[in-house]
Parts: sequence; C-alpha cells; structure tokens
Amino acid sequence: MKKIIPALLLGTLGGMNARAAEDPNFNYHADRFADIEVLRYEVPEFNRLSLDQKKMVYYLTQAAQAGRDIIWDQNGRYNLQIRQLLENIYTNYKGSREDKDFKAFEKYLKQVWFGNGIHHHYSTDKFQPEFSETFFRAQVAALPESLVPTAKGQSVEQMMDILVPVIFDPSVMAKRVNQDGSQDVILTSATNLYGEGVTQAEVEAFYNGMKDPSDPRPVSYGLNSRVVKEDGKIKEQRYTLTGLYGPAIAEIIYWLDMAKGVAESEAQKAYITKLIDYYVTGDLRLFDEYSILWAEDTNCDVDFVNGFIESYGDPLGMTGSWESYVNFKNAKSSARTETISSNAQWFEDHSPVDPRFRKQNVKGVSAKVINAAMLGGDAFPSTAIGINLPNSNWIRAEHGSKSVTIENITEAYDMASHGNGFNEEFVIDPETSKLLEDWLYVTDMLHTDLHECLGHASGQLLPGVDQDALKENGATLEEARADLFALYYLADPKLLELGILENPEAYKAEYYKYMLNGLMTQLNRIEPGKDVEEAHMRNRQLIARWVLENGKKKGKGGKDVAELIKRGGKTYVRINDYEKMRSLIGELLGLIQKIKSEGDYKAGNDLVQEYAVKVDQKLHKEVLDRYATLDIPPYRGFINPVYTPHYDSAGEITDITISWPETYTEQMLRLSRDYSPLTRK
Repeated sequence: MKKIIPALLLGTLGGMNARAAEDPNFNYHADRFADIEVLRYEVPEFNRLSLDQKKMVYYLTQAAQAGRDIIWDQNGRYNLQIRQLLENIYTNYKGSREDKDFKAFEKYLKQVWFGNGIHHHYSTDKFQPEFSETFFRAQVAALPESLVPTAKGQSVEQMMDILVPVIFDPSVMAKRVNQDGSQDVILTSATNLYGEGVTQAEVEAFYNGMKDPSDPRPVSYGLNSRVVKEDGKIKEQRYTLTGLYGPAIAEIIYWLDMAKGVAESEAQKAYITKLIDYYVTGDLRLFDEYSILWAEDTNCDVDFVNGFIESYGDPLGMTGSWESYVNFKNAKSSARTETISSNAQWFEDHSPVDPRFRKQNVKGVSAKVINAAMLGGDAFPSTAIGINLPNSNWIRAEHGSKSVTIENITEAYDMASHGNGFNEEFVIDPETSKLLEDWLYVTDMLHTDLHECLGHASGQLLPGVDQDALKENGATLEEARADLFALYYLADPKLLELGILENPEAYKAEYYKYMLNGLMTQLNRIEPGKDVEEAHMRNRQLIARWVLENGKKKGKGGKDVAELIKRGGKTYVRINDYEKMRSLIGELLGLIQKIKSEGDYKAGNDLVQEYAVKVDQKLHKEVLDRYATLDIPPYRGFINPVYTPHYDSAGEITDITISWPETYTEQMLRLSRDYSPLTRK
C-alpha cells in the first residue's frame, strides 16, 4: 500500500520550479467524457538513452502491455467478455454515430476502458449505462456469430442472461471493493479475487492457519492468488505460468527475458531472472528474494515494476493487483530525493512518535525522481505520482526500499490545469492564491518525495504484530501515516538547512491545499448521498477533519487552528495558525503510528469511522454546484506513447523512436487487438 494518488489539482500549480513543456506545441489533452479527462504525457530525455537502454525500455513496455488482461479479470469475472462484446459492437455499428443511444454507448465503453472493467476506478461503484437494454440487445443480435464472445459451451442466450443484469441492474455486482467493516467485505464486493460463495471469515481463517506469528520474515500471504471454494474447502488458485493467467504470464516472461539480455548490470540481470522464476513457480519466497535484489539495486538508469503489487483492490488488503511501470531516472531532479534519503535516519530519529515505534537503524532508503515511459495494468490509465516499494515490512526494515516521484506525470497534470479558474473559486483570498502560485508546485513535489521516501519507510511494527491486522482500514491508515510524516517535515527547518527549500513559509502552500482538498474539494469525486470510500480520499479527509476538530480554540489568541467560514454565501477554508497545525499533525502521526505498530484494529477502525467516512451533505452539494461552474473533470488519466523499433537489413534493432499518434479510442482498440492473451481463441 505504497502509492500516492494525486488529489484534485489546483488551478495553477505554477510555482518557481515548474518545468516548461518539452515541446510547447505538445497536446496534453486526448479525450474528455463523463467525469474523466484523458491526457498524454511527455517522456523527457528519452533520446539521451543509449541504444541498449532504449531496447530495455521497449522490451519492458511490451511486458507492461502483455499483462493488461490480468487486471481486467481481477477486477471482475465478466470484464473480459464484456470488453470484447462492447468493442465488437462499437467497431461494427452500422447506424448513425450521432444517435443518442450510440453516443451513450460510446461514453459507457470509454468509462469501462478507463476503469479496466465495469466499475469506476476510484469509487469502485458500477457504471450505469445511459443507453437502453433494447438498443444493447439489438446490437448484439446484429453481430456476426463469430464476433459474439460466448464462453465455451455457452449459447448467446445464456451469455445475455448473465451479462444483461450485470450491465444494467444496479443491484448486481454493485461495488467492486466494499470496505464497510460492518459487513462481510468479500461477499459484498464484486472483485474477482475471490470465488463465488467465499466468505470473509473463511478467508481469514484460511490464512491465519498458514501464518506463524513467530516468523520474523513472513511471505505476503495471498499476494498472487485467487481464493476459491471447491467441494466445501477453501483453496488458492495461484497466478503462475502453468496456473491462473498462464497465457498472459508467458508473454510477460518472454519480454522480461528479452530485457534481461540488455540489462545494465549483473545486479539488474539477477533480479529480472528472479522475477521470471517467481512468475514460473508462484513461490512467494522467490518474490521476496526478487524484491530484496530489486530494492538493493540503486545504480541502474532504467527501472521497472511488474507484478502483483498493490492490494487496494482487495477488500482485505492482501491480494496484489497486476501492474507495471517502466521508467528511467531524471538525474537533475533526483538530487533532492537523494539528499532526503541520505538523511533518512535524522528524520526517523526526530519523528514525533513514541521511540518504541521508530526504526533504530534505517536501512537502504533510496529515492529518485523518474520519467515514466509506460504505464500498465492497474497503473493505467489512472496512475500514481509516487511509489514506495517493496511493501513487505520485514524487507523494508532489513533491506530498505525504493521511493520514486514520477515527475513527468505530475508535470502533465500541471500543464493541463493552467487557467481553469479553480483558485479564484475556492481559495479564500488573493494572498493565499499568491502563496499557492509561488510555492505549491515545489511543496507538492516535496510532499510526494517525503511521503514515498520517508513516510512509508518510517516506523516499525512491534514483534509479533501481523502486517494485515488493520484489515480493510490498512490502506487508509498507511496512507495517512505517510502523508502526516510528509506534512510534518515540510515545515521543518531541516529542509532549509539541506538546501531543499529556500523559504521557511513555503510549507504553508501545501498545508492550505491539503486542508482545502481534504475538507471540501475532493468531494467533487463523490456522488450525492454517498460516503467517502477510496483509501486515499479517506486518508485526506481523516487528517483534515481531525485537525479541524482537534484544533478548536487552540490557535493563537484562542482562535481555531483552522476553520470553515462563509463569505458571500460560499464556504472557504481559513488557517489561523500554521505552526499549531504542524503540532497537531505531529500528534496525529504519533496516534496512527501507535495503531499501526500495535496492530490495534479497533482503535484504527474507530478513527476511520469518526473522521474519514461521512460527508456533510449540505457542504457536498455546495462544492458540486461550484465545480459545475468551472467544468473541471474530477478524474484524470493517461494514454501511453508508442515506441517503434527500427531495424537494419540483418534484423537488428538500430533505434527506438517515441511518438503520440493515437487518440484514446484508437489506443484502447489497439491494445485489445494486440495484447489480449487471455481472450484469444
């Protein structure tokens, strides 16, 4: 659970260190539909790479795309069949493409592409089609039989009996991931990480029977498995070359093996080999060995993530969703993260948490700024702006971790946000807007650096504490812990001493944005009447509301540290005492670190339920109404560039070039055509 997902970005992150576009004519905007905007991102300095490094990037991008079907199937058992059916209807439609039902159908297809399935990527609620069932049935009937993707032994009628309610009935498979601890979170989640009829109690008992509380180096149980019930017994179906998802894994292995042939070092070759061995066998000990080798290799320019990594898609926070990032180092910007990581022990020693929960010897914390070259699986089209891995607590404690800030993705968000009117609508006064314009880009990037490099790498579990003890609240509390660590140190004079910041007031820009987003503006991502569901959104509301409530009358002159005020009928955030806000952030960090270190499920659940979940419906309506005047999409994601190899007469690659020739629709159709190993007949 080591990603940082972008909040709603302010109108102009601007800032003194914002980079101008590589190409001033580059078109960041690819498509817009529903509540989503699709962007393009530049890949600065790709042409500085050597030929072997370009080959490495190319082979890894192929591996990143080869696993696309896996995340679709993990997200829902009918997703691949539905994708095939929708795409065949779209490409073979004979009527007017301006027809109301067809336009609604096209919107739905784009939503499904973006969500890697029929559920929203963020809220995990099921998309509701705006075209009629009659239209849908007519289009299926018009398809040639060869283009109707029935399952083996299934008739078209049987397929439709299943898919029509799955698509149209709001009560069927309503939510991909349910995190309401008062319910059975597995039975009430539509994710395909568990077989039909499997209960939460059965899964917890199954894995508790495997775990040895005295094992100081436990594997990540359930990370690469689907849990099913056969003949009344619970068992795992492993994701391996000869098991579940074998055809896709075979293609991933092929491209990883090609990348191994142009590895930059023996160390890199060794961890790619170990990753292949893990994919072949599914042995989680091999995954740990790979993770150690990967975390300890900090010298290579080109790097990647490929595998079953983050567990946000599992209501119990155990099984990893398949994802991939391909990237290379941004040497200039990495100087700041290297400075931070080289001082990791100082930050840990001065953390405002109980010394029992601090690491006495911080090991192997490495950090760099990267340029993303390809996003895949659960990292595409929606992606993080920072990552910290491995996730295993004991590996992090004994061998360290890698943290990355993805600068070209952050810059793409920034470049696409200029002049959208957000600051004028939501920021309390011109002085605060000026503060944000001057310093928010800098402090936002630093917040990501500190969150990934130090926040997730900080603290320790007490002996015998299960890393899964916080259950459905684990992701929320872990993200809150990392955010709090970053926020606390953004205001520390140490950053000025290290030369990372030059203005002691700069941190106030991030503090203001954080409170504004956590209390108000992220509500634009929630449908009226609903609670906060997604882990990062819960984390941000938890922090902002806790500071708001616990800062009453504690600021200078007896004022509230922060408050919501009304001006001209509109609500604004005002911070009266930034210094006291920092002390409250330190206090909450200490509380959440204690909960994590002790594995205190009840205390964690109480904190989440009190501050992170419920929404003020009156304020929510106001935020939605004010956003409606700005026409800013709540969600953004990306399409990838295209990498093209060039060959000589002997068939040897002489160069790899990069281009952005596709629309969103063109890219999605090409991916389904060229990278669908689980649906080929």
